[in-house]
Amino acid sequence: MTATNNSSWIKDINLAALGKEKIDWVWQSMPVMRMIAEDFERRQPFAGMKVLICLHLEAKTACLGLAMQAGGAVVTMTASNPLSTQDDVCAAMVKAGLKVFARHGASAEEYAQCHRLALEAGIPDLFIDDGGDITTLLHSQYSCHLEGILGGCEETTTGIQRLRAMAKDGALNVPMVAVNDARMKYLFDNRYGTGQSVWDAIMSTTNLVVAGKTVVVAGYGWCGKGVALRAKGLGAKVVVTEIDPVKAIEAWMDGFQIMTMDQAAPLGDYFITVTGISDVIVGRHMAKMKDGAILANAGHFDVEISKPDLAALGQGPRRIKPNIDQYEDQKGKRLYLLGEGRLVNLTCGLGHPAEVMDTSFATQALSLLYLKENQGRLPKAVLPVPAAIDNQIAEYKLAAAGFSIDRLTKEQKEYQESWVVE
Repeated sequence: MTATNNSSWIKDINLAALGKEKIDWVWQSMPVMRMIAEDFERRQPFAGMKVLICLHLEAKTACLGLAMQAGGAVVTMTASNPLSTQDDVCAAMVKAGLKVFARHGASAEEYAQCHRLALEAGIPDLFIDDGGDITTLLHSQYSCHLEGILGGCEETTTGIQRLRAMAKDGALNVPMVAVNDARMKYLFDNRYGTGQSVWDAIMSTTNLVVAGKTVVVAGYGWCGKGVALRAKGLGAKVVVTEIDPVKAIEAWMDGFQIMTMDQAAPLGDYFITVTGISDVIVGRHMAKMKDGAILANAGHFDVEISKPDLAALGQGPRRIKPNIDQYEDQKGKRLYLLGEGRLVNLTCGLGHPAEVMDTSFATQALSLLYLKENQGRLPKAVLPVPAAIDNQIAEYKLAAAGFSIDRLTKEQKEYQESWVVE
């Protein structure tokens, strides 16, 4: 059954209470979002506007939705991953007055239907996307409504790749802010958030040691940097695979071994893909892996580790414990896939820490405000987050932490801006 506001489970008072406790817990550690919510509530900048949020539906995302509601918006929530949805949090959001179209463990058909229902509940004035699903759906099946949309924000590297492909083809017909590319997003969310949450999820799911093991990290973008850094801190030997020669050298200078996946396949105890592209680990790599190797994906879609190639080994998938599927070849070698190859930190864990998502979701909220305040003046293109928003969020975060920083004097500014040597 597709979960909507009318679903029986969502009316469960006890379920909603449990979800509210989760929301209250993370809200304590999101001071920037609290500041923004208070400002929104006072000014009501989104009064009467419809906002659609397509993200991982868990407690921290609920705080974003409730902040937008505090600013006067009519908020609809839908999921960007069927396995990261937390039903109790969804129930709490509905009790608070948000519209929710999602269910944990939704089938592919239900998942797609939830996206359609979310749009049909009211075409949004503004929206937030995670991976590009809503953006592509709007441009394909709901294109007649695009003229009325002020714009949207994109959360992930994968989504921005899709947006840039659309823009290159002349197919992007709304302004889209690349939130993932903001410094207050990628420097902290992608690196520290992904690094911690991926290993939290892997360790709690497997209950196996990391120290002394060989970890193969595919991709050395900001997320890959975080995963590799945390693996090193846990005592693992870390191998990085890359297609970008500059990033490969960076990983080498950071102290990691550089190999191709073919070279790394026989060595790894853990394999973690963080690339945003398909078929990073395929059958020929699996054939070289050792018995018991653990495979996890920290990229957006479940395409980086080839599940058809795993199934072609012979036996599997066999669910041996929650979120661990065993695949076995004809010789008895076993490979283990975590979280069905979906985002391991959210399918097998609780996602990024609240303190990290505080700045990411603050960036989302202020970017929506930017789109609203500049309606009609922005090109239908992939747009950067304005530097002023990045800096404002950083100032809020520093203030909340009780830190002060130096400021340039008038003379220093003049020196900085001058080219004349005196």
